[in-house]
Amino acid sequence: MNSEASVDLEAVDCPQGCRRDDEFVLTGGDRLHRLAGEFAVSRCRTCGLMRTEPRPSLEAMRRYYPDEYGPHQAVHVGHSPSTTDRPRWRRALGSLMWRVADSKAESLPRMMPGRLLEIGCGSGSFLNRMALEGWDVEGIEVSERAAARARALGHRVHVGNLADIVIPDKRFDVVVGWMVLEHLHDPVAALHRMRSWIRPGGWLVLSVPDAGALGFKLLRGAWYDLDLPRHLYHFDRRTLRDLLEKGGWRARRFVTQRSILSLVASAGYVLDDLGLAPGVARRLKNAPERPSRLPLLLFPAAFALSLVGQTGRVVVWAQSRD
Repeated sequence: MNSEASVDLEAVDCPQGCRRDDEFVLTGGDRLHRLAGEFAVSRCRTCGLMRTEPRPSLEAMRRYYPDEYGPHQAVHVGHSPSTTDRPRWRRALGSLMWRVADSKAESLPRMMPGRLLEIGCGSGSFLNRMALEGWDVEGIEVSERAAARARALGHRVHVGNLADIVIPDKRFDVVVGWMVLEHLHDPVAALHRMRSWIRPGGWLVLSVPDAGALGFKLLRGAWYDLDLPRHLYHFDRRTLRDLLEKGGWRARRFVTQRSILSLVASAGYVLDDLGLAPGVARRLKNAPERPSRLPLLLFPAAFALSLVGQTGRVVVWAQSRD
């Protein structure tokens, strides 16, 4: 791991407003890109929320999202929303297979298409898919390069930090954020801001790594979804519910995602730690970001683990408390 550069770190209190009384959990570094720094994870003894602390400042964090960061990369998009020449049966089959194999799709509320905002839309693959399903879509993305790719697909994308984005006179039926909340420096303020963009009765749908699952408890620093230092908060279902309440939301339902690619990548980290099979380890670690048929092949195992809440990723559906 590269340790040549210093990192501008900042101390941070628990976002729940608890008095400072933390217990040490572990330390680790950037295993994904092998960039500089060692980071501690602490648990608040009052509310139980784990956080990376001290953490890189907002400005210092930019270095940990290099151009090769997976969600910012170009992705394969089979069709644009304007495609009209596919037979209806192919469109229906494609939609069914997407909802089976894509952990984002199967996590969405079943509802008629409306207006959808994606926080952290990356290069636009999910926006594009939802547009094909008939939704009026819009995105927010901090990476200019990723946003340009999404815009090239014909989608409206606002570029910048969530706190600085202005979306005038617009209300959405659904606001989604896939693996976003744990990256935010001020998640409570972000949740309040999301409320300003939702129509009465609308849904907030967020996915986060589930630090309450066995994956983290057994793998610890080799857990792929620990992702230090990009992941600033490490939720279980209780602490996620509590944070949503503080941000003005009420959790209505929790769903375990049917995806185990992060567990596959964790196996690569374990092999790294043991010094075994470097070629196999490299392929396993790349599994979450490499387009393939692996989600379909792993679906039976992912489905079984989702039934007992142990895939390591959880989705919450929430509505405003107003």
